[in-house]
Amino acid sequence: MERQSFANVWDALEDTAAEAAKMSMKSSLMIAIEQKVRSWEGTQAQAAARLGVTQPRLNDLLRGRIGNFSLDALIGLAGQAGLVLRLDIADAA
Repeated sequence: MERQSFANVWDALEDTAAEAAKMSMKSSLMIAIEQKVRSWEGTQAQAAARLGVTQPRLNDLLRGRIGNFSLDALIGLAGQAGLVLRLDIADAA
């Protein structure tokens, strides 16, 4: 069996480069939002209210349930959390 190496885990798990890129963006957003939320003082209920979501929805985010969130939803949550997003676009290697 030939050994393969990948730039990130999503390249290994997803069927297409586009899906891998989308999942990479989603996971990066989830991690950034989770870190921001955990830095806030207060309860999960207060954090959920601050983000404009239910507490179970926040719990899904904090537990890394990536399949429960669209890229659009995560972009919205990042904005609610006070994060600024930047997009880098480059030619494929």
